[in-house]
Amino acid sequence: MFDSLAEKLQETLTDVRNRGTLTEQDIDSAMREIRLALLEADVNFKVVRQFTAELKERCLGADVIGGLNPGQQVIKIVGEQLTELMGGASAGLSFSPRPPTVILMAGLQGSGKTTATAKLARYLRQEHSCTVAVAACDVYRPAAVEQLVKVAAQAGAEAYEQGTDRDPVEIAEWALARARDEGKDVLIVDTSGRLHVDKELMDELVRIRAAVKPHSVLLVVDAMTGQDAVNVAEQFAEAVKFDGVVMSKLDGDARGGAALSVKAVTGKPILFASTGEKLEQFERFHPDRMAQRILGMGDVMSLIEIAERQFDEGDARELERKLRRNEFDLDDFLDQMRTVRKMGPLTNVLGMIPGLAGAQLKNMKVDERELDRIQAIILSMTPEERRRPELIKGSRRLRIARGSGANVQAVSRLIKQFGQTRKIMRQVGRGKMPDIGALMRGAR
Repeated sequence: MFDSLAEKLQETLTDVRNRGTLTEQDIDSAMREIRLALLEADVNFKVVRQFTAELKERCLGADVIGGLNPGQQVIKIVGEQLTELMGGASAGLSFSPRPPTVILMAGLQGSGKTTATAKLARYLRQEHSCTVAVAACDVYRPAAVEQLVKVAAQAGAEAYEQGTDRDPVEIAEWALARARDEGKDVLIVDTSGRLHVDKELMDELVRIRAAVKPHSVLLVVDAMTGQDAVNVAEQFAEAVKFDGVVMSKLDGDARGGAALSVKAVTGKPILFASTGEKLEQFERFHPDRMAQRILGMGDVMSLIEIAERQFDEGDARELERKLRRNEFDLDDFLDQMRTVRKMGPLTNVLGMIPGLAGAQLKNMKVDERELDRIQAIILSMTPEERRRPELIKGSRRLRIARGSGANVQAVSRLIKQFGQTRKIMRQVGRGKMPDIGALMRGAR
């Protein structure tokens, strides 16, 4: 996400960092490059102008000119300004002391509102141990009710629906009464969208809000629409008060204009971001972490949180036992690879590691299909071969290659790489630093 913006900003700041000292002309030049990068990222023009003006003022007033490590100071200031631009401190939902907490979802048709409703339901179940129900109040879009029922079931939430023949306000009131009777912790109301902001849409939202008195109104906007998303948010802010934004399809947004503009334009923070198609690819939006990603500093905290959700503590202890006893085999390797893939697209995961973001990650040419090929090769082996890869010689390699649709060279390469991996695992399991030099000599 934000690939093009991150690349341009990192190039500009690398040039700043490489200068021993900075003059006011150097600062002016950097501000021009930053301004162009933000405008090309489809950030609102007024936001860009104010951002760069404040950034320059801070740089000139922070003893950057002629100071020690001026490049590092500029990067620190840019990071702080980006964080502030996107909302500063991370914001969250407010829960009612008397359940159910009611959350009203709003947005245009096609923004990903129904999917975001299911993702939020799953998030609240997983992260807050809430019992969640969703109310199907989008009675106009074809198959919207059926879609919500399906994704709600996948999210572990109960769907309250009465078809498409009743008034959505009546459905919302009925759903709230049912949620109270059944003791649900949270009720999420999925409302109708339109292809554009119109009076009919706003009137319906106002009536539903008056009927259910939500504790939070969340606006879902499509990050990939850039300034259009910001314009929609601004129009909603003028007509219907909302509390925060859910940014959908953020993983496909190479520019970042919507995420960088919406807080400054509407005054409302981004609360959540959808980072993939799967229901679990949904997270709280942290402005400081996003600023770090944009500047190529990685995002270790998010990486740890994602890993903790995917790795089972019992499995981790068993893996440690196998490492200590040198019993790590290709079945374990396959399990670990599958777990890592559950964390999301590999490019996104690697982008959270400091030092691998930006141009370095771009040059790595990460190919997710290679993981599919590795999996196919391992699954074409017998259980004994996975436990003892050293058994795999000529005829066995040919059989595995044919069974997996690979060639013998690919099978040989995997076995060799796994052997090197097992050596590293063995050393780590014994609490030693791996002998990388020896491994590299062996690879040759």
